[in-house]
Amino acid sequence: MQFFRSLHAVKAMTFDLDDTLYNNEPIIQRAERALQQHIRTHHPRTAALTAQQWLHLKNNAIATRPELASDMGQLRLTVLRQALTDDAQEQTWDEGKLDDAVMACFHCFYNARSQFTLAEEIHTTLKTLSERMPLVAITNGNVNAKAIGIDTYFDDIYHANLSRPMKPSPVMFEQAADKLGIAPQHILHVGDNLQKDVYASINAGFQSAWYACNRPMALQLEKVSVLPHVVLDNLSELLAF
Repeated sequence: MQFFRSLHAVKAMTFDLDDTLYNNEPIIQRAERALQQHIRTHHPRTAALTAQQWLHLKNNAIATRPELASDMGQLRLTVLRQALTDDAQEQTWDEGKLDDAVMACFHCFYNARSQFTLAEEIHTTLKTLSERMPLVAITNGNVNAKAIGIDTYFDDIYHANLSRPMKPSPVMFEQAADKLGIAPQHILHVGDNLQKDVYASINAGFQSAWYACNRPMALQLEKVSVLPHVVLDNLSELLAF
């Protein structure tokens, strides 16, 4: 543990999820493979789309509706609907059939995205902390917290969405502080991203703990604009607070 700023008493903690509690990239890659297999099996015309074409659909969706950039679920649904349109036209589907196909693809990805097991140390740390102070999750992603067994540790879980801009926007931090009824300077935010977690939380008046589970904990390897209050060697060090 290394300190860069003086800390006020910690009365609550907020947590990022992806790449803080678990390495998210291989999970997403596995979910993407499951989705593509589903599409190959059920939607051959859509399966012919290249990676560049999928990216074009995503970029076009965000250009048309910029708020989709903050809602990973709605963005994926929008892209899937557009991608499946050719299949729908060829098979003369009505809107209901198209809706069913889109949701089947979405649930294939979403279920696979939330099928993994956290390290026992993470459960132990979160459980111990939750018995001593309120915890809130603040995430730009859409993992199913109940499916991975962490929902009971948190008083609330804030996902970025169409009306709740993703970090580094201060909106979710402000909502968390209001709901907790605790002054921001007494809340410690824990996250892996130097911009979306460290900068964002400090900008919102929170204290910040930097921890990444998916890469070396070396500030000299990161693009740093603001130093955190504390750098952790492992999440269990939070028990000191």
